Amino acid sequence: MQFPSLQAKIDHFGGALQMMRNSQTGPYQFPIPAEFSNWREEQRAWREGVALMDQSFHMTDLYVEGPDVMAFVSSLAVNTFSNFGDGKAKQFIACAENGFLIGDMIIFGLGEHLVNIVGRPTVANWVEYQAATSGFDVRCDRDERTLQNAKPRKTFRFELQGPKAWALLEKLNGGPIDQPRFFQMGHLSVSGRTFRSLRHGMGGAPGLEFWGPWELYDEIKGTILEAGEEFGLRQVGARAYSSAAVDSGWLPCPLPAIYSGEEMRAYREWLPATSFDAIAALGGSFVSDAIEDYYFTPWEVDYGRLIRFDHDFVGRKALEEKASQKHRKKVSLVLDSEDAAKVYASQMSPGQNAKAMEVPTAHYAAYPYDVVLDTHDNEVGVSTYTSFIAPDGAWVALAVVDEEVAAKGSELSVIWGEPAGGSNRPTVERHVQTTLRATVSGWPFSKVAQEGYRPGLAA
Repeated sequence: MQFPSLQAKIDHFGGALQMMRNSQTGPYQFPIPAEFSNWREEQRAWREGVALMDQSFHMTDLYVEGPDVMAFVSSLAVNTFSNFGDGKAKQFIACAENGFLIGDMIIFGLGEHLVNIVGRPTVANWVEYQAATSGFDVRCDRDERTLQNAKPRKTFRFELQGPKAWALLEKLNGGPIDQPRFFQMGHLSVSGRTFRSLRHGMGGAPGLEFWGPWELYDEIKGTILEAGEEFGLRQVGARAYSSAAVDSGWLPCPLPAIYSGEEMRAYREWLPATSFDAIAALGGSFVSDAIEDYYFTPWEVDYGRLIRFDHDFVGRKALEEKASQKHRKKVSLVLDSEDAAKVYASQMSPGQNAKAMEVPTAHYAAYPYDVVLDTHDNEVGVSTYTSFIAPDGAWVALAVVDEEVAAKGSELSVIWGEPAGGSNRPTVERHVQTTLRATVSGWPFSKVAQEGYRPGLAA
């Protein structure tokens, strides 16, 4: 059945939760080969060597241009844009009027009146709607991710990470590169051409992502692969790439606060029923009848420190009211290895088994939400993205939990699997729920592991 808008689809299902729990889609897709070698060694590459992450296909690029562009993006972001401009980059964090997160993307200043906002489609949808309705003198040019775009992309986007990444980057550049601060933009020369770059870091070492015209994709990638042979370069496939967020401690896709409230109705009526936000699936053991229970505040995903009340923006009043309240905290949970092994052992017996844990990333919906319990079986939070980190031999989940149980070493548990034997989605087999013991750790987990803190792992 076709619907004219997200709102119409929600009305048909009798609510957004019913719509998302019955969505027939699975987790967010990365349209690159699953593995170039094997996902375990590809994970190790950004910890121990050098990894090439091809980001040319799975993200939406929204170009926003016009004389009002800086004022426009400032009006939507909870973080400040007072010092933003050409050659700058930062997170773009957007909230709804109620102060709950819509999401975040990376915004690049490409000129005095031009920015590019890059990431998953949700925030791009919101920005594009605001550009069409807010009265600012801006216009949008959208380069959609490959799964929703039959045309060639406008740009390639490559990222090199790992302890040997900087040596490879300087080889590609033909000489030393001044190392910018984290998340600062610079330039990189490859094959006699100069590209803009952004400083990142994984595995405790500096790296860069850089981008350029799509027509140069094959040439530049070939140059990288040839130069990287000396350093043992590994390309990162979709399986390993899907686990990078958990290793880095970044919650990639909070359920956006767009599905409820009259103030969001006009947006839901504007948003197509074929958009990512209209087809994304919700899964896991956490079940509530109030969709607001699935929303996060900026503080809960560690963005509270970035909020600045030096400008007017959507959601400012609500955030000012929430600022003095208690907030849950983002943590890493290390799942007990014996309990995880029991999940796998259950697959080798007849009858209904525990929900299978795909490796290296176990989520089976775009929005995975599992119940977190304390030692008295009280609900104290939700576990979201869960991945196996091969260099540490650990199942790790990103979670948001009550402050009282957020200290490192706290013993909690996660309810794995869906109630009533599972849902009707094709990614969910019939199964029984099981309890996985877990220990609170810090994030990014790659840093925690380097410091030697390995809670809950079998000796």
